[in-house]
Amino acid sequence: MAAGAVSALFLLDIKGRVLVWRDYRGDVSALQAERFFTKLLDKESDAEVLSPVVHDDAGVSYMFIQHNNVFLLTASRQNCNAASILLFLHRVVDVFKHYFEELEEESLRDNFVVVYELLDEMMDFGYPQYTEAMILSEFIKTDAYRMEVTQRPPMAVTNAVSWRSEGIRYKKNEVFLDVVESVNILVNSNGQIVSGMPECKLGLNDRVLLEAQGRTTKGKAIDLDDIKFHQFENDRTISFIPPDGSFDLMTYRLSTQVKPLIWVEAQVEKHSRSRIQITVKTRSQFKERSTATNVEIEVPVPEDSTNPNIRTSMGSAAYAPERDAMVWKIKSFPGGKEYMCRAEFSLPSITSEDGMPEKKAPIRVKFEIPYFTVSGIQVRYLKIIEKSGYQALPWVRYITTAGEYELRLI
Repeated sequence: MAAGAVSALFLLDIKGRVLVWRDYRGDVSALQAERFFTKLLDKESDAEVLSPVVHDDAGVSYMFIQHNNVFLLTASRQNCNAASILLFLHRVVDVFKHYFEELEEESLRDNFVVVYELLDEMMDFGYPQYTEAMILSEFIKTDAYRMEVTQRPPMAVTNAVSWRSEGIRYKKNEVFLDVVESVNILVNSNGQIVSGMPECKLGLNDRVLLEAQGRTTKGKAIDLDDIKFHQFENDRTISFIPPDGSFDLMTYRLSTQVKPLIWVEAQVEKHSRSRIQITVKTRSQFKERSTATNVEIEVPVPEDSTNPNIRTSMGSAAYAPERDAMVWKIKSFPGGKEYMCRAEFSLPSITSEDGMPEKKAPIRVKFEIPYFTVSGIQVRYLKIIEKSGYQALPWVRYITTAGEYELRLI
């Protein structure tokens, strides 16, 4: 059974008042939606997070997201696919940002005409349609704030390949493919890993695929979970016509424990109830042939710290009072290395015997490791089938970055 359609789409301000709305089916009024959503905001004002899917007594389901000072809200009397509609709302945000640089109340008020044109093209009778900003921009021109009189739908709209226009030509035909792994990890004060889950982008040495092809998997393959492709996936082998520009081809989640790539330890010593000394030691726990770049270690310090005196064995460190932290930056951090940082701060407002107020903020680490992946993912091949005769150049790059990478002090 097909999922139901959306009745209307609303753009509301931070107080729940309708700025723009588009009626697709005529069974939900703007006044009805505004009253309900205003009541919802008042009722949930003390809650940390509003539920993105709510229902009212009149049989209407509402789904919404917030971006800056704007709520994007759909209303429906049918049984909609909530995940699909919420994804559509995020795509609406992306399209508006493409047109207006940023989506906020002011940009909506300045661009009512083009907003309505976009909403007409992106949804038809309550069903999502075209959400590719590059395609929409071919026949909805921002400068004119209206569609051109002689415009016709681009080939991509009526073509089977809806994400790319025909006739695109370049002097040099190059495809750059980045394999990016983002490592999320949380380490408690005892040095134990509380959670760790790298989110990886693109890779093809998948055990299911290799076994299906009758190939050996010993020492080569990994198990991939929750695979999500763009719009062109076929039996876990990717054959596709790429959009013109950057895009995510494939994402997946790898549920394995990982060793912290950059380990950080911090010791705090209290002196005379008005001075603390912080010693930070960090070491890289990956092989020497790899090097982390743009490493940034953020160590929390008391908010009233003054007179910083900081020394490092590598890189540079400085007190960032706006973040209540000391930030240690190391441009190049080879594998198997260890560095130290010592800092001393005055605490003029400290009067308790403890000397240092309890700091709950963790140590946060940022980094990039080029030509390296945690999971061992590999692109076995990338072929470009070019029929026009000129040379096509594929480039593959591997990068590991820090996601939510935190180490607790207490």
